[in-house]
Amino acid sequence: MNEADIDADATDRMLLQRMSAGDRAALAVLYRSYHGRLCRFLSRLTRHPDVIEEVINDCFWIAWQKAGTFHGDSRVSTWIIGIAYRCGLKALRQHGDEPVEEDMQEDRFPAHCPDEDRELRDWLAKGLSRLSADQRVVVELVYGLGHTLDDVAVIMQCPVGTVKARLFHARVKLRNTLPALAGEPPIRKESMS
Repeated sequence: MNEADIDADATDRMLLQRMSAGDRAALAVLYRSYHGRLCRFLSRLTRHPDVIEEVINDCFWIAWQKAGTFHGDSRVSTWIIGIAYRCGLKALRQHGDEPVEEDMQEDRFPAHCPDEDRELRDWLAKGLSRLSADQRVVVELVYGLGHTLDDVAVIMQCPVGTVKARLFHARVKLRNTLPALAGEPPIRKESMS
């Protein structure tokens, strides 16, 4: 972790302590600071904005209730995203397995970098839509949100080896899918090297 991550985590821990004492303003600050990240992350599970908002609200309700039980075994961001992931899986079970829709409102869930080329984002979104939900989530957590493989294992409650396998297969699939989406022949190299 760099110094900015350490400072952010210290602030988040302080907010959790305040939340455990019943401070609603601390909850509001934490909610605002995580809302955009959670929207982006959860959009890899479902593209339905109402389900995403429901999951975020459920996530912060649980964080509010369990703020005092956070032991500090991981970063606060890992803990919150883990809650959101489990709430997201529960919502998918309740709402049924939904395909990723291509026409989601980009303004509602802005890109990580506002200067990114829209065409590149669309092309990548099409490639990601060809991955399984678990593969999309791992790609988003690692490359989109910058979590380590260990963090992703904690969030997804699975072994690090499973995270590595999902990431490997996602990269292979993207390596074969993205050129085809651009009208080029796919690369067929699928070795573990």
